[in-house]
Amino acid sequence: MKPTTKKATYKEQKKLEKQKEQARMRNIMWITAACVVALIAIIIIVIPKPQPAQMPYESMPVLGKSDAPVKIVELGDYKCPSCKVFSQQIEPQLQKDFIDTGIASLHFMNYTIIGPDSNTAALAAQSIFHQNNDAYWKFYDAIYKAQGDEKLPWATPEFLTELARKENLPVDYDKLMADITGKTYQSEVDAHNAFARNNKVGGTPTLYINGKKFDDVFDYNKIKAAIQEAQKGE
Repeated sequence: MKPTTKKATYKEQKKLEKQKEQARMRNIMWITAACVVALIAIIIIVIPKPQPAQMPYESMPVLGKSDAPVKIVELGDYKCPSCKVFSQQIEPQLQKDFIDTGIASLHFMNYTIIGPDSNTAALAAQSIFHQNNDAYWKFYDAIYKAQGDEKLPWATPEFLTELARKENLPVDYDKLMADITGKTYQSEVDAHNAFARNNKVGGTPTLYINGKKFDDVFDYNKIKAAIQEAQKGE
C-alpha cells in the first residue's frame, strides 16, 4: 500500500502546483488589466481635449444673429464650383432651419486657393462687408450665380464692381473699386488664408461649427446633427 500512497501524494502535489500556477496567472491578468485601465484613465485626465479653433469672427460677414448659440463658418473661394453648389443647395436649408430661427449664424472666411483672381474676389467681398453686412450676402449669392470658369481669370475689379452695380447693392461703388485695386483688406484675406493653412484645411468649402472643423459639407443630415450637438454644448 505504501507505493500507492506515494503515487497519490505526488499527483496531489502536482495538482496543487497547477492550481497555484493558474491562480498566479489569473492574478497577473487581473493586475495587468487594472494597470491598463488606470493608464487609460491617466491619459484621459492628463492629455487635454482638442480645443475649438479661435475664429476671427469680427473680420467675417455674418448672416443671422451674431450672438446665436451656434456659429457656423464657411471657408470658401468664390471661384470654387463646389462652393457654388454649397451656396445654392446647403446654405438655403441652413438659413431656413437654423439661421432664421436664431439657433445659428453663418459666417464666411476666405480661402483663396484657385487662382490670383480668387484673391481679387475676396478683396471685393471684404469691401462690401465692411460697407454693408447685409449687402454682402446679396453679393455672396450674386457672385456664385455669375461664377465663371475656375481655370480662367474672370474675377477682375471691373467685373466685380459692375456686378455690385447690377445687383443694386447699397454700397459706394467707387470705394469698392478703390478697395479692390488698393488691396485695402488684404491683411484680413491673408489672415483668413493663414488660419486655413495653420488648421490644415484641405479644400473648399469647409465648415467650422462652434470652432470644430466639419468636412461633410454636402451631407445635410450630418450638418444638422453637428449643429444640434453644438447647441447642447457638446
